[in-house]
Amino acid sequence: MADENNIVSDLADLKEITSGATEAPATDAAETAAPVSAAPATPLREQELDAQGRAYATGRRKDAKARVWIKPGKGLITVNGRDQAVYFARPTLRLVINQPFSIADRVEQYDVVCTVKGGGLSGQAGAVKHGIAQALAKFEPQLRSTMKVAGFLTRDSRVVERKKYGKAKARRSFQFSKR
Repeated sequence: MADENNIVSDLADLKEITSGATEAPATDAAETAAPVSAAPATPLREQELDAQGRAYATGRRKDAKARVWIKPGKGLITVNGRDQAVYFARPTLRLVINQPFSIADRVEQYDVVCTVKGGGLSGQAGAVKHGIAQALAKFEPQLRSTMKVAGFLTRDSRVVERKKYGKAKARRSFQFSKR
């Protein structure tokens, strides 16, 4: 029921118009779409380096914020101007910091310089780990998927709940006295 101006008055008319107009281009589009989907062999992200050849990232955990720079080296990790063994005396904290390198099989291949502020030692170690993982993903973009699967690129957003008025702590009430 469609005339020469392609006026549609019914769904059947629409079917007739579209089937006649799109049969040939649909096969051409399918043929051209196949090579495009197979083409992206290059990484989607580029390497992000500064003038000194370092990758920079910011890591956060609880109230701690870590600014992290990594560059190829011998595996030295410096935190606030001190060696990691001095700053993070507990072995578990040093283990947390080295997790991104062990997951990526890059142990003792990068030097890390970082500054950390805020929070306690555990939060600072988590912030440094987050920063190292992000900086590794910027230095070697192909490691991004490995870091993401391990969960190192996601900021752990758990923070201490604030104290409310009328309460002893965030949720703890004052001790009740009957008399």
